[in-house]
Formats: sequence, C-alpha cells, structure tokens
Amino acid sequence: MNALPDAAWLNLLIEALQTLQLQLLRLLDALGLVAHAHGQPAWPWAERLSGENLLIDLGQARRLGVSVVLLGLSLVVLVVALLWRRRRIWLLGAAVLPVVLAPWPDAHVVLVPAHPTSFQQHAEGFSAESIARGRMLYAQNCVACHGSDGRGQGPLAASQPVWPPNLAGPLLWRRADGDLLWRVLHGTRDRHGAQTMPGFQGRLSESDAWALIDFMKAQAAGESLRVAGVWAQPVSPPDMAVRCDGKPVRMLSSWRGQRLRIVAAGDNASALLEDPRLVTVLLEPRPGLASNAHERSIACVADSPAAWEAFSLIAATEKLEGTQLLVDRQGWLRARGEPGKSAWSDDDLLCRAETTSGTTTVPAAAADGLGALIARMDAQPVRFVKGGFVH
Repeated sequence: MNALPDAAWLNLLIEALQTLQLQLLRLLDALGLVAHAHGQPAWPWAERLSGENLLIDLGQARRLGVSVVLLGLSLVVLVVALLWRRRRIWLLGAAVLPVVLAPWPDAHVVLVPAHPTSFQQHAEGFSAESIARGRMLYAQNCVACHGSDGRGQGPLAASQPVWPPNLAGPLLWRRADGDLLWRVLHGTRDRHGAQTMPGFQGRLSESDAWALIDFMKAQAAGESLRVAGVWAQPVSPPDMAVRCDGKPVRMLSSWRGQRLRIVAAGDNASALLEDPRLVTVLLEPRPGLASNAHERSIACVADSPAAWEAFSLIAATEKLEGTQLLVDRQGWLRARGEPGKSAWSDDDLLCRAETTSGTTTVPAAAADGLGALIARMDAQPVRFVKGGFVH
C-alpha cells in the first residue's frame, strides 16, 4: 500500500508543498495571470514540487524540512527588522544567514517535470457512470495497444516505437491525474522528442479523457487484486446515486467521514441486517429489483447497472452477487467479504496501511470479525501519495 512513512513531520512537509502550489495557482488565477487549459487554470511553469521523491530519499526530505524551518525563521527575523529600526541593519543580516546556511536538497529530487494540467482534477469525480463511459472509450481507442487488461500486450503493441506501459502496474498511480490527462490528450514523447503515443485531443473531449482515466484506475485496481490478492494502491468506491427509504436521493460520496458497507445483491444479501457501526448500501444490478422496502432489511439501495459493473471491475469478479465491501472513514475501499463466507477475518483486509517504525498500535481483537476489521481500519488509516500529492 502506497502510504507515508510513520513520521508526522514528513506528512506535514508533503502536504505543505501541495497546499503551497495549489494556493499559488489559485492566487495567480484570481489575478488573471495564468491561462486556462482544458477548462481549468494552467500551471505556468515547466516544473513543480513533488512529494513522492521525498518518500524514497528521506535524507533529502530532512534537508528540505530543515531548510523550510530556517526559511521560516528568516522571515520572522525579517519582520522584526522592519519593525525595529534601531537594530534593522543587524537584523537584516541575521535574516539572510539562515537562508545561506540552509542545507537545501538537490533540485532534481524536489523538482519534477510539469504540464499545464498537472494540478487539475476531474470536476465530476470518480464515479460509476464515468467508469462505464471510459470502458467504451478504452475499447475504441486503447485496447489495440494496451490490451484488454491494460498490461500493454495488445495486438499492435509490438509495432509501436516504444512498448506500451503496463497500466495495471504502479506507473499509472505514480502520476498525478492532471499529468495523465495531458498525456491522453497530447500524447507522449521520448527524451529525443520522438512521439511514442499519439494524442487524442481531436478525438476525445476533456470529459472523455477524464472518463478514460477513471476506467483505467478501476481496471488497474481490479488487476492488482486479481494478480496479487490485494489492492496494491488505494482506490475509492465509485460514486453513485443512493436511495434511502423516505429520503431524497443522495450520492455515496456524501457519507465521507463515515464507514460504509456495500452489499451486492444475492443469496441472503437482502436479509442482511443493518449494523450501527456502518452505513449499509445494497447494490442491485438494475432498477426495480429492490423496489419493495418491506421485502428487505437494508434501507439504502443503489440500483445502477453502471455501478454494478464498476464494482465488479474493482472487486475483480464477474460474479459480484453476495460480495461485501468495506469503506473506511477516509473514503478508501479496505476489505472484501467473498460470497458465502460466514464471518469476516483479517485475511479480508485487502488494503493495508504500511508503516516503517512499527509503532502503530492495533486495538485488541473484537468479539466478532467485523468489529476487529473496523478497529484495524480506524487504527491504521491509509495515507496515499499519488504524483507527489497527498489524497
């Protein structure tokens, strides 16, 4: 699982780098100093700060952390110098000294290439409808080279200038979503400038490109689960409309901050009891199957065919009936209960938080397996860095 090391200072440092750049871009946009690319403010520089490299090279991360602290100290001294006229000359000199002595990290570690869309996000979010749309676009434009499973083994792969990358591996997850958007629409080139993948800007709209990216994420999650038995990278449940008895329709993402249990309809699924520790949502393959509230014990139902297909893709199964999925408070899919299994166990936890210090304390096992999984998810939240950005 792509998690941050167990160090609060590194968490804060990476989040600070991300926040600083986002706020700077928003300020420049508010002042009218940046152009727009694909409907959103465009990053104006060829490079950006990245936090992902700092996870690999902790020595460089410490140097940057110390430099940031010294830079902050320098700014404080500078403010004092502006207010204290009698010692202004000495204080101005003292303000420069920390900047000069700071152990700045190597630029190639902190700075990475950027595109105008590097900080852009899908405005509509990761949704079941978007994944369904992306599936069709992938079949039309990508499967010949990248293959039906995204592993780069399509029928035209061998004829390409460079062998297509494995989209089911870590490469897709290491890139920021905005960088993926740029590559889909504008293509890729090697270090000599030769094109290695054509761009689809004339064939796909921005909305199409985002849908394609959403499908590739879902497909990669399913392939990871199929091959390795775990979700190697964190994945969110696709957003979908949910109807609860006597209440307005709401989106699944509106329960962010609460634990969720998604139950695919099947044998005994409709008879499953609600649990006060989680919000339970019954997933139906098509509308109308769960229309009679008195015939089921679960109040909230999602009956979108697109949602059924999206969760089947992520759960790596063509027979979703009876499958249960657990979502933590941060909105990550963490566990899968297979159909027919009588109780939850630690083996069902498929998205695990990794730590380097070994100091994370897990509460004692609860009386039931579900309680133990809930306790572990709460005690070990996932920290995900994608493209150098904390999610």
